[in-house]
Amino acid sequence: MGTILVKNAVKRKSGYLYYVDGKGNVCEAKMARGGKKKKKK
Repeated sequence: MGTILVKNAVKRKSGYLYYVDGKGNVCEAKMARGGKKKKKK
């Protein structure tokens, strides 16, 4: 598991996945399901 170096370094958007690539950059990718909450039936 990784170590947290800086908290809140990136403003996160709902529906996106954030990761560190091989060069050490923080990247964002759209999640397949969009991160939306389910509606009650």
